[in-house]
Amino acid sequence: MGRVAGTVGRALALLMTTVLPLSMAGSPGAGVSTAATTPTSVLSVPPGRARAPEEAIVDGPTRFMVLSPTLVRLEYARDGRFEDRPSFNAVNRDFPGAAFDTWVEDGTRVIRTERLTLRHRQDGEPFGPDNLSVDLTAGDRAVTARPSFADGTGAGAPSPGNLGGWRRSLDLASGPVPLHDGLLSREGWYLLDDSRTALVAEDGSLVPRAPRDRPYQDGYFFGYGHDYRQGLRDLRDLTGPPMLLPRWAFGNWFSRYHPYSAANFQQDVVPRFRARRVPLDVLVVDTDYKSPDPWNGWNWNRKLFPDPAGFLTWARKQGLRVALNIHNSISPRDPKYAQVRAMLGKDLPKGDCPTECHVFDWADEQQLRAYFELHRPFEDQGVRLWWNDWCCDGSRADIEGVTPDTWLNAQYALRDEKRGFRGFTYARGGSGFTGYGESQQYPQGPWAEHRYNIHFTADTNSSWELLPFAAFYTAAHGNTGNPYVTHDIGAHNAEKLPDDLYARWIQLGTFQPILRLHSNHGLRLPWDYPGPAQESAEAFLRLRSSLVPYSYSLARQAHDTGLPIVRPLYLNYPEHDEAYSHKHEFLYGDDVLVAPVTRPGTGAVDTPVWFPPGTWVDYFTGRRHTGPGTATVSADLSRMPVFLRAGGVLPTRSDYVDHSDQRPMTAVTLDVAAGGSGSFDLYEDAGEGLGYRHGQHATTPIRYHQDNGRQTGNLTIGAAQGHYPGQVAKRAWTARFRDVDPPTGVWVNGAGVGQSASGPGYSYDPASRTLTVRTAPVPTARATTVGFAVGKISSLLSCSQCSQPITVPVEQALPARVERLDSLLRHQGPTRRAH
Repeated sequence: MGRVAGTVGRALALLMTTVLPLSMAGSPGAGVSTAATTPTSVLSVPPGRARAPEEAIVDGPTRFMVLSPTLVRLEYARDGRFEDRPSFNAVNRDFPGAAFDTWVEDGTRVIRTERLTLRHRQDGEPFGPDNLSVDLTAGDRAVTARPSFADGTGAGAPSPGNLGGWRRSLDLASGPVPLHDGLLSREGWYLLDDSRTALVAEDGSLVPRAPRDRPYQDGYFFGYGHDYRQGLRDLRDLTGPPMLLPRWAFGNWFSRYHPYSAANFQQDVVPRFRARRVPLDVLVVDTDYKSPDPWNGWNWNRKLFPDPAGFLTWARKQGLRVALNIHNSISPRDPKYAQVRAMLGKDLPKGDCPTECHVFDWADEQQLRAYFELHRPFEDQGVRLWWNDWCCDGSRADIEGVTPDTWLNAQYALRDEKRGFRGFTYARGGSGFTGYGESQQYPQGPWAEHRYNIHFTADTNSSWELLPFAAFYTAAHGNTGNPYVTHDIGAHNAEKLPDDLYARWIQLGTFQPILRLHSNHGLRLPWDYPGPAQESAEAFLRLRSSLVPYSYSLARQAHDTGLPIVRPLYLNYPEHDEAYSHKHEFLYGDDVLVAPVTRPGTGAVDTPVWFPPGTWVDYFTGRRHTGPGTATVSADLSRMPVFLRAGGVLPTRSDYVDHSDQRPMTAVTLDVAAGGSGSFDLYEDAGEGLGYRHGQHATTPIRYHQDNGRQTGNLTIGAAQGHYPGQVAKRAWTARFRDVDPPTGVWVNGAGVGQSASGPGYSYDPASRTLTVRTAPVPTARATTVGFAVGKISSLLSCSQCSQPITVPVEQALPARVERLDSLLRHQGPTRRAH
């Protein structure tokens, strides 16, 4: 097959020219690898070149490239033709390099980095377990990997000890189903076989691998050991960063397979959200809006939507982004089919639809253009997002070397980029349609999906068994490099759930990358479950909205580092067996531990929770737990087991908003768990558009330090670093210190503050052992410090001139007697060494 040019080529050429200096680091411990500064963006590839020839090791038909201490490219070409162009998966091989030694002993090539030792017997044969081995360390175990390339069936290379990754969807699942492999393995290594993935030519077009009549292999050996975070960083640097979703995507979504009309949305659904003070950001309109066929019509059903433009204008005024359902075919009865025929000069082939239909080959430039022209009138009216449901009625992308789902998802994302939006779709992914509920593994795998797609797990069956598996699946899917998963919260099938199951689904969704209420005609709105379940659902949907600043910061971490938003426990605690066996528990970022309730009960339900090492404070009750160890946590429908790591900082929005863009974020609450030290970087930008790629963003470093045996605490909110349009100049901060004794002194910026039930000052709740300190609005361009003391020793806040907090006698530290920080500094003697 020849080059795929035209629209596809121009689209990929756009990728080649879009650059972003990725200089923003994630939270401490989740730093960006050196290669993360490579100019790449969510939808771009670097210039098509390999490492300089002197950086490659060539032994006859084999070539090795050491990309990082834990990542080595392995290439075998018996005909001597090595490949330097990027592939659709491996868009970047221009790593800064890694130190290594290499030599040949007794006919064996040895390559040693600081993390692994590779040995290859120079027998002229393709790579295999007989001539290739890699020694590395996985925890305290020495591991010898013997990687094997795929066998040609598309099943992928074998991966012993794999921790799971993905499948095209969870259609029809009622509980656990088998998953294809992800990158991470408890054995500490993975071979990504890229031998058959299409290439990216210099002009940006896709080019299939050249036919070869002699063996050829192209793969990437990841030898991360138990440093799983390093493995994900390597994957991100090789395959490109995950897209950065717009901020509104982290709010609440509502969808339902139901023939809603514009009047239903305007007079009932959305007003109920607003009246109940339940935030809503995204309104998804399912397939019944279409005409003449509700499956694949490309016109509005005027009986349901008599004034589409008016409806979309109303939605914009409500702060709602509207997404429309798509099925990828067109009926011959559709008036728009004449437009398609005119553009193509011929009929399309028939497809496999509920009614008669015609389908597209998106590899054909004219057919791709004709297909997307069907979208344009809706977009011109204000539709923001397309839900590529089902996929694909027989439509296809006849492109060798590209996974069909990924290719189509990329086209949707690229179109939005051209419109000035952050491009993405939400759809099934990583494979291609072979049957409802099936998940074929294509040779190219899911390794490019994170650049384009929120993974939609699709038509599940609601059950108590599915709930914990959905939690596990989200974390496992991060092992493919994709941090974004969206489940049908409540599951797709079932009319009305038991109250307890419904409430627990909402609780799980609160701590998922995307919370999207959806069902097959079923009831999924809180007011469908009056009583405790409704109260719980409404409260957690509000909590979800308040978490947007935290979730958005985690999304930026994912973009910069490859770390997922929902993190399996073993990512941070790889040497603890319990981190692998407690599969439905997960971390939301590094500092929030979530253990969903997965057992029935409308009253208090006991949940066994494994606590990782350290101290963890219950977000709802303030109770302290110490790990490693397992404890039983009881929670009724008003709570769920959620815990803050000691020293961890959780930022949330202080004020209620109907949607995330209703007004600027001028008030932020910082929940801080006492008992340790920690930090968080609060990331902000315009929330939509591409300005963030050009340096239009800001980061506020937040640091917490505790000293004197838990008797003093300092919270430093640094000056915002960076600028973006709409950035707030002042912000009121609320610091909630969890698990502390009654304070004997409280300070803001070095000055003592008194008690206050509301407004600037502090209050203390003895039942939850929570100290709350509120500041007046302060400039975001300057640092703000909040400190407290308990007992006989007090500590003022850290400062740029101090290497440690300043300690003064308690009688000086009482709020009524405290002096300004600069005055106290004059009594400390010589200026201390700066940080």
